[in-house]
Amino acid sequence: MRTLVRVSLILALIAVVTVLAGFLYLREQYRSPGPLQAEKAVVIERGMSVAGIADLLRREGIIESPRVFRLGLRYENIYHSLKAGEFAFPPRVSMQQAGAVIAFGKPVIRRLTIAEGLTTNQVLQAVRAADGLTGDVSDGVAAEGALLPETYFYSWGDSRMGLVNRMRTAMKETVMRLWPKRRPSIRLERPEDAVILASIIEKETGVDGERARISSVFHNRLRLGMRLQSDPTVVYAIAGGEGALGRALTRADLAVDSPYNTYSAFGLPPGPIANPGVASIEAALNPGDGDELYFVADGTGGHAFAKTLASHNRNVARYRRFLRQQETGR
Repeated sequence: MRTLVRVSLILALIAVVTVLAGFLYLREQYRSPGPLQAEKAVVIERGMSVAGIADLLRREGIIESPRVFRLGLRYENIYHSLKAGEFAFPPRVSMQQAGAVIAFGKPVIRRLTIAEGLTTNQVLQAVRAADGLTGDVSDGVAAEGALLPETYFYSWGDSRMGLVNRMRTAMKETVMRLWPKRRPSIRLERPEDAVILASIIEKETGVDGERARISSVFHNRLRLGMRLQSDPTVVYAIAGGEGALGRALTRADLAVDSPYNTYSAFGLPPGPIANPGVASIEAALNPGDGDELYFVADGTGGHAFAKTLASHNRNVARYRRFLRQQETGR
């Protein structure tokens, strides 16, 4: 009888030691650094089961044992806390850390930068091509000049239409914030006029220091009843929402019959020709103090300005000589 009790105790002890050893082994596996060699982002789809998540992490090289991963989640009571989203896993992340990333970590933040001067069609094309967004946007969901160019942050699974609405709201808020700060003497009657002029300024120059000066030229022309004579408005009259013409303007182009052709039509065109950035909107509302009426490219990325037509013609001739030298290499 004593022998039987002793054997039973020994067997029970062996069982306890075995279970404890197994638990410690599994815990060590769960907590040990994993096989991932470099940071990697993985998308956890909505509705994915824990088993599916575990298998995905194994396929992506983040964990080695889906079974140990699932057991560890149950032990830590976060089995049902995993959420959908895109998550970044650091190198050598353990299964324990991987579970915590999915349960408590912040999703990966993506970014989409919209450059100043793009047409609305071009902006929508960029939104359609942005990885990680859902849904679609159709042509006509936003007017020309209605979307503010800047860098927008989003998460995997956000909607494309939601991002477009954020761009539209940002433009409205920016214009309404800047409109009361406009120079009182300018001849812009509506906030919409500021966006129209800003879009022309945006297309005329990418040089920060020139925007207010170019704005001054256009304001001076409007005040004197002169045509704006802006090449980008002619490009828009021909190419529309495509943005780029793909060739140099010709004399025939300057005679195109369009309200956007500021070589033939007086005043501002009927709408923006692109989506202007904040700096161009500020310049449209607060032009420089100069009395110049003309400008032309100077061949260095900027412009040469003039007060008189004679001076302007000399600047044009100088620029044409520069172009010929570029073509001939002399």
